[in-house]
Amino acid sequence: MPYLMFNVEIMKILFVIMMIVAAAAAVSAQDPAVAQLKKTELQKLDKMVGQWKGSGWIQQGPKRDTFTGTETVQSKVGGLATMVEGKFANPEGKVIHETLAVISYDEKLKVDRMSTYLASGLSGEYDFRVVGDAYEWGFDIPNAGTVRYTIKIDATTWHEIGEFSRDGGKTWFQTFEMKLERQK
Repeated sequence: MPYLMFNVEIMKILFVIMMIVAAAAAVSAQDPAVAQLKKTELQKLDKMVGQWKGSGWIQQGPKRDTFTGTETVQSKVGGLATMVEGKFANPEGKVIHETLAVISYDEKLKVDRMSTYLASGLSGEYDFRVVGDAYEWGFDIPNAGTVRYTIKIDATTWHEIGEFSRDGGKTWFQTFEMKLERQK
């Protein structure tokens, strides 16, 4: 009888292992049509790809700070994600803003999503939209207002502005501007 119980326990363990392997295989296998949809959706970000360098300003309260820096944008994992790395320093050379963002297409929500990670420790998830000939993303600050960023890119120039609204988007105040040139 102990021999039979031992075999039943081994069979249970083998069954659990087989189920785990089958589940892992199902999760890792992506439908080729979904992968193609994601790649097609992200192609609208292709003009962002490259090395960019330039300057700008940011205003927080009454103080306006200037900066210079770079944005490096790369298509990753066969076109399924776009990675954006930014690093900006003040005139004294101190890094004042360093960020990493990953943009990918969420086929369930039918929207591009951007995950951001700042050197300050802050992070976030945002919708990243194509609006006309521009890209736009933003977020709400509870009990304060709404922030939005608009990026316009042509063959050689990246122009981005940041704005803030206290009244639900009726009135916007510019708080940020950056102009970058594509590097060869």
